[in-house]
Amino acid sequence: MDIIGIGLDATEIDRIAQTIKRYGDRFLHRVFTELEIDYCQRKRDAVSSFAARFAAKEATMKALGTGHSRGVSWKSIEVIRQSGPPRLRLNAGAAAQASALGVTDTFLTLTHSQTLALAQVILVRNIETT
Repeated sequence: MDIIGIGLDATEIDRIAQTIKRYGDRFLHRVFTELEIDYCQRKRDAVSSFAARFAAKEATMKALGTGHSRGVSWKSIEVIRQSGPPRLRLNAGAAAQASALGVTDTFLTLTHSQTLALAQVILVRNIETT
């Protein structure tokens, strides 16, 4: 397995709270998918969940080496949570960039304190052994 990219981001939870307060649904629907919004709004501490997902999107953009460009947009990166740990689902421009890099799997870690949400993303390519 080769590591293709690593991204780390720290997002201030209060900054996300203020942005949600100021822009409301306009911000949420610009940055997050419907599944992410539904998931976060069911949580007791929705703002921390939104902040962690925001950090994950930023960390993914760093790992892809694109930032918010080359077709990689907020909603092309989705944090999903079914059973087990959170995972990334890449769509549209993010999926295209990952494919161009040869990414075959992603790893995501989220955590937060009272003030800071952190995300780390590792993009890997499986190596065939003969």
